Amino acid sequence: MQRTSVVVLLGVLLAGLVMNAAAQQNLPLPEASPAASVTQTVGITEITVRYHRPGVKGRTIWGGLVPFDDVWRAGANENTTISFSGPVRFSGKEIAAGTYGLHMIPTKEECTVILSTNATSWGSYFYRQDEDALRVRVRPRPSPDQEWLSYQFNDLTPSSAVLSLRWAGLEVPMTIEVDVPASVVTQARDVYLRGLAGFSWQGWYQAASYCAMYAVNTQEALGWADRAIGMNRNFNTLWVKGVLLEQAGNKTEGDHTKQEAATLADEAAINALGYQYLGAGKLEGAIELFTANVRRYPDSWNVYDSLGEGYAAAGKTDLAITNYTKALTMTADETQKERIRKVLKGLGAQ
Repeated sequence: MQRTSVVVLLGVLLAGLVMNAAAQQNLPLPEASPAASVTQTVGITEITVRYHRPGVKGRTIWGGLVPFDDVWRAGANENTTISFSGPVRFSGKEIAAGTYGLHMIPTKEECTVILSTNATSWGSYFYRQDEDALRVRVRPRPSPDQEWLSYQFNDLTPSSAVLSLRWAGLEVPMTIEVDVPASVVTQARDVYLRGLAGFSWQGWYQAASYCAMYAVNTQEALGWADRAIGMNRNFNTLWVKGVLLEQAGNKTEGDHTKQEAATLADEAAINALGYQYLGAGKLEGAIELFTANVRRYPDSWNVYDSLGEGYAAAGKTDLAITNYTKALTMTADETQKERIRKVLKGLGAQ
């Protein structure tokens, strides 16, 4: 009897193990609505949509498979989700960083887009309005017929993008805007300067320099500039403090600090900073630096060449021609002469 009981028990255990193993080994099969994702970075903010792509398959979509006036999962299967690595404006409304369930209520004329704090439910079947993070109304527009639903980022600018759902001849556009300087400042304050960058003058200088270049966060940036100066009193750290002082309304002290900065710099350092401003589209700051270089190094053809480039970028053609011509008469380098002649010709110089 005892032996029979043991055999039966072992058989039951073995059957359970076999059934459990079978349950855990599901064969991967293609989905009728395959998974997809799309990511776009705006400024330093990453935006990601994860969804499943249903096909038209000969069906009536709008007002049919997707009924009007009902909450729809904006895709297939489980929640369509949208994630923001930082705060954004979504179709005109503020939304914090995070991951949200994306739902829509289509009608014949417009579409209500919903971002829900619940991003883990199955589709819209368990949607609850009290979990809404925001609702916005957008107007769909016709688009080329498309068999498979997709999300795409279009109309990208340095601070915005348009996220569009496209399917079955219709597009639902959603504008996403990012306050790029604010996001950079937050990253600098909360992450960058609390890491290895906080141990070097370059880290504090870079954070202060960004604020100076875009005229944001001035008071806090002055503290960052002082931290950089305390570690290394050089042209860059003093110049950025001078700019910030001017932005804070203290022009006299700002000018004095810039003058001190210039005494610590060589031509190449001033020129390099000028081109940083030029590359960022901050033409006034670039011209100021190139002009300071002309005053400090009047016998260098290169300083006039750079100032000419700054004026040309600013659309001040006459001043650009004057400085390029000066550079042309001073340089002995035939390669540079040929380049400058081509620039002058492009500017319409006689």
